[in-house]
Amino acid sequence: MQETPHAPTPVPAPTASAAHTTRRQVLVGGAATLGAVALGTAWSPRAHADTTTARPGRVVDPFTLGVASGDPFHSSVVLWTRLAPDPLAEDGLGGMPDRRVEVEWQVAEDEGFARVAASGTVETGPDVAHSVHVEAQGLRPGAEYFYRFRVGGEISPVGRTKTTLPPGMRLDRFAFAFASCQNYPGGHYTAQAHLAEEDLDLVAFLGDYIYESGAQGDLGRGHVPPVEVRSLAQYRIRHAQYKSDANLQAAHAAFPWAVVFDDHELENNWADDQSNGEDIPTEEFLHRRAQAMKAYYEHMPLRRAQLPVGPDMRLHRRLSFGDLMDMHLLDTRQYRDPQVGDAGHGDPSRTLVGAEQKQWLFDGLSSSRARWNVLAQQVFFSQRDFVEGEATNFSNDAWDAYLVERNEVRDQLARTRNGVVITGDVHANYVCDIKADFDDPESATVATELVGTSFTSGGDGAEQNPGDAVQLRENPHIRFINRRRGYVRNVVTPTEWTADYRVVDYVSEPGAPVRDRARFVIDDGVAGVRARG
Repeated sequence: MQETPHAPTPVPAPTASAAHTTRRQVLVGGAATLGAVALGTAWSPRAHADTTTARPGRVVDPFTLGVASGDPFHSSVVLWTRLAPDPLAEDGLGGMPDRRVEVEWQVAEDEGFARVAASGTVETGPDVAHSVHVEAQGLRPGAEYFYRFRVGGEISPVGRTKTTLPPGMRLDRFAFAFASCQNYPGGHYTAQAHLAEEDLDLVAFLGDYIYESGAQGDLGRGHVPPVEVRSLAQYRIRHAQYKSDANLQAAHAAFPWAVVFDDHELENNWADDQSNGEDIPTEEFLHRRAQAMKAYYEHMPLRRAQLPVGPDMRLHRRLSFGDLMDMHLLDTRQYRDPQVGDAGHGDPSRTLVGAEQKQWLFDGLSSSRARWNVLAQQVFFSQRDFVEGEATNFSNDAWDAYLVERNEVRDQLARTRNGVVITGDVHANYVCDIKADFDDPESATVATELVGTSFTSGGDGAEQNPGDAVQLRENPHIRFINRRRGYVRNVVTPTEWTADYRVVDYVSEPGAPVRDRARFVIDDGVAGVRARG
């Protein structure tokens, strides 16, 4: 989505001196180094028949897209890779042969793989673009693990992951970051490189993992193919192009991710079964949606429960982190009513999340025993009027356009312990007090919304736009706006939630340092934020 209302060379990760090399830097330092570090006693290179290319006798690295993990539970976690020796091959199959291939996997308690905790073999093939999704079971709660794959004589980079604690078990600290919107032509993935250096338990990615357009930009990072993607092959190539970035691979290898899509994984501002940009039959759009969903699943560390069936994908789900935090991941695209102008926003029949998902959310919030409850979702939740005075101008793609349902969710949050909404989409950092009545600044603050900026979308950005002063005056519940690029790092404890807005000043060239632009704290039992530091 765009901010307005209504409507290829990887960058090396920042490195310390050789005397101060950390384990994280070894972990994310690249496939060659990782392979050397990871060769424990269990695996070693062997001569194998070539299974990664149809050209006999040629040995090709099949792990060009790296590895990832996601959706951690207390005894399991998803492990992901995709075999693609030629990731941008025009047929979308990554240079793999038209046959099934066996892939071995291992999970270990140490980086050298001397203490293997789980292992197995899975089969993959061209029907899923030779992607691999392993739900590694039987792991210890709250434990750090390392994982890798092997096919033929090739061993993947090593990834680090972590399981959660069971619901109700005491957890004193949880660190995670959330981010969104990484338009590849829009900038270098410097923020992802810095993200990989953080000490985190999880990354929540809130949408726009890829962009569907054929944009080329002027940074030498133009989209492949150079057209708006529509077919399964094209969506696969676009995902592979993004996944080929070394900094993004490093961030995936460093922590488990929990991902949700927004609109650009399919088409700008789509809603349910309708295109927002083209007047095409529903059946044609649903076919395109099915191709986009399939490619998305093939490239994300998602569980079998999220496997698409045609154009449908159950993306909303819940992750629990001991007694400290429940994260409710929402889907604000598949079930929404189409966008309408301001006059239609108050229609009580309009829905953004659909009846079933809303009931699922309310049941989860009302039954949660966690100290903090997080709605991880895509579009701006708090009221945001873009013009001063009696006239109004709201975004038609955000919760403001689904006013009655937004207020129902807000009221449920008011009854929930420590409700926090985390949001992406708008390519800017915001902090908002969620009010019992957004039109009455004196009404009670019932929850907090933290909005994260983009990784690269919108280019370098700025401290603020000229219109931000109007937004701050017209919407006094908005406490902060900043338009640099980066991510939000959060440290959650039983007594407080600390959110650091981490930004880089430019993405138009590599090498920008990262800095803390602002810090906000939410105290246990006190809705709203206080600035600190």
